[in-house]
Amino acid sequence: MLTLLRRVFLLALLAGGGYAAWTAWQRRNETVPSAPEWPPLQPATTPAATGTEAPAVSDTAASTASQVEGDGAGSAPVEEGIGDAAPVPDWVEPVDGTCPVSHPIKANDNSKIFHLPGGRFYDRTAPERCYATEDAAVRDGYRAAKT
Repeated sequence: MLTLLRRVFLLALLAGGGYAAWTAWQRRNETVPSAPEWPPLQPATTPAATGTEAPAVSDTAASTASQVEGDGAGSAPVEEGIGDAAPVPDWVEPVDGTCPVSHPIKANDNSKIFHLPGGRFYDRTAPERCYATEDAAVRDGYRAAKT
């Protein structure tokens, strides 16, 4: 009985080795898919050149103050109108995987990199946070994308 058990074990071992060699031979003849190609490198454009930069908070506050002041005839004092406006947050959550127009800068939490509109990988980036200004992103510990 022990001899029969040894023979079955050796036969199974030999069959397993043959199967492993056969699958290795089949994989060797298969074509390996090539790595994906990156899009061609395009010169980076600045947000100011494309006109997509969000207005700075100080410009928004100045325009709000000028609207509140009015023409001077029968207008309310400036102090009453300024406290009513909610401050613009530094960052917001993306809506359906895209950043709102008021906060166009995309930031990724894993890499701690932010991408500006017009940048090389801006369209590919899935944002986790959206910032209004570069300074706000830098204050939160992000760095600008190199390309």
